[in-house]
Amino acid sequence: MATEHIVTSYEDELKYIVRRISEMGGQAERMVEQAVAALMRSDWAMAQSVVADDLLLDAAQREIDERAIKTIARRQPMAIDLREIVGAIRISNDLERIGDLAKNIAKRVIAVHEHSQPMQLVRGIEHLSDLALEQLKEVLDAYATRDHRRALAVREGDDGIDAMYTSIFRELLTYMMEDPRNITACTHLLFSAKNIERIGDHATNIAETIYYIKTGQQMESERPKDDRTSSLAQTDMTMPSAPGGTGA
Repeated sequence: MATEHIVTSYEDELKYIVRRISEMGGQAERMVEQAVAALMRSDWAMAQSVVADDLLLDAAQREIDERAIKTIARRQPMAIDLREIVGAIRISNDLERIGDLAKNIAKRVIAVHEHSQPMQLVRGIEHLSDLALEQLKEVLDAYATRDHRRALAVREGDDGIDAMYTSIFRELLTYMMEDPRNITACTHLLFSAKNIERIGDHATNIAETIYYIKTGQQMESERPKDDRTSSLAQTDMTMPSAPGGTGA
């Protein structure tokens, strides 16, 4: 009877950790959605709400870490149970970082609002966020079902986010070169786009953790990356000016 009680208690601890991860995931999704919506609408109140919510996500991450460490110390789990707990620590850290990135976007709402913005680029950032959110939702669903094949698909889809980010980067760089008055607004939009691209990276990290939980193996090959902004910046900044211009 005592053994049965210990097993039930242990299972309850694992279920609690998994449930808190799911709650963190839902909160991280909402924060990203609201941060981008605030950026699109110049909604300062919504942006402030995102900043405040980040404290709750930070607290949840600390709680999961503490619970996980205590569970390992008390139960000394092995095999898949240990991977579940270690995976929960990894995933909670990625979700906390996603919250930080959403907060960073929200903090730029006022700065962007004070300057005129190229609407097609703002819409491009909105579309980029749609892709990142789709990846995040997919990977959280994969975690709920422990579907490592679905997680693999999320990992392989990250190159689409990278490609769109590269395109937005190039367009923003062009706007800044064409008219110095665009530099401030475009810089804030550029940082926002980079934050969204990083959200996609964290979704990919979660996908890799799901694969580890399910199979006990780390993914060996390099993840697909299509972020070529470092080379684009160097190329574009050295491009010759139009006839009659002043040269770089």
